Amino acid sequence: MVQGIRARRVRMWYRPMRARDSGENHRVSTPLELLFDLCFVVAVGAASADLHHALVEGHVGHGVLSYAMVFFAIWWGWLNFSWFASAFDTDDVPYRLATLVQIAGGLTVAAGVDRAFEGDFRVVMVGYVLMRLAMVTQWLRAAKSDPEFRTTALWYAGGITVVQALWVTDALLGLPTPTATIVFAALVVCELAVPSLAEMRGGTSWHPHHIAERYGLFTLIVLGEVVLSATNAVKEGVSEGEHVGTLVGLAAVGLALVFSMWWLYFDQPGHLRLVRHPSLLSTSSWGYGHYFIFASAAAVGTGLELAVDYDTHHTALSGLVTALTVTVPVAVFLVSVWLLHIGPSNECREIAIGFPVTAVLVVAASFGPVPIHVAAVLVAGLVALTVVASHGRPRSI
Repeated sequence: MVQGIRARRVRMWYRPMRARDSGENHRVSTPLELLFDLCFVVAVGAASADLHHALVEGHVGHGVLSYAMVFFAIWWGWLNFSWFASAFDTDDVPYRLATLVQIAGGLTVAAGVDRAFEGDFRVVMVGYVLMRLAMVTQWLRAAKSDPEFRTTALWYAGGITVVQALWVTDALLGLPTPTATIVFAALVVCELAVPSLAEMRGGTSWHPHHIAERYGLFTLIVLGEVVLSATNAVKEGVSEGEHVGTLVGLAAVGLALVFSMWWLYFDQPGHLRLVRHPSLLSTSSWGYGHYFIFASAAAVGTGLELAVDYDTHHTALSGLVTALTVTVPVAVFLVSVWLLHIGPSNECREIAIGFPVTAVLVVAASFGPVPIHVAAVLVAGLVALTVVASHGRPRSI
């Protein structure tokens, strides 16, 4: 009996990291995963804030490029943790401690965002490599505990290690900006290739419903960051006592826009596409494509802040450029959701054609007198069309 109690106590501290059942019932996100998301959204908020600062000063090209690069570091660290956890989450002490290291890496990335927008990516690189090397330890542990997936796990561990060595080498070389940008793009391709090469050796047992929920929850958190950014901007504008009516109207429009984006993303259950199209190409395009959903959603908040700045005369941007900072991210979000969740071949043809057409009209609204209001009306109209077209029909991909 004493030995049995001792064995149970050991299992509480340590469990062999064997693959979980991909068909497990009632598989949902854990409190640790939710904490992970909340910590990573700090980095998302930092990237959005610095994008706002760059754009409000008129540095459009530099700001957008820096945002895209920083957001990749945030998104890729989150993505790799989420898919690994879906297949190998043991929730024991070593797993939790390794996750803590990854969280620390994500917060380090957040701390380095300001410098990254100034051209110094060293702090971001330190946090990023810390996240990725912690992931290596998780894959090595899986390789040791689960013989069935040992080859796949070792490919992951080896590939991640090699790419991190390349990141560190790139940072130490201190290449000039044009060359560094090209090298960055090449290393991003290497990062994206690692999972594909590893999964070819034997696919991991990720859970479709769990993965879809993880992506959905992060989308919700990013949309919440949009609401926070817009609210703070309106609050600052109202505190000056001018343009109150305009700012209140803008706040209402922004809320309607975010609510419509939420509706359109969650109208079609994401796990259905993962279940019906389980091929490596399909799941990779779905998982990787969410970069554009997350990044564009967060950028909408920046655009709404800039709209407030324009109304209160706190930006040097023209009205057209300010409008585009809202409408372009909204259009990217619509097209991305259409491709990943709806699909051009959806049985509801009204929905299939509605998303890309609305995206085009949203960008075209930038040339109108009240582009943000028009964009919100168009997206809300697409929501109404989706509701009507889907009524009484089975949801499909």
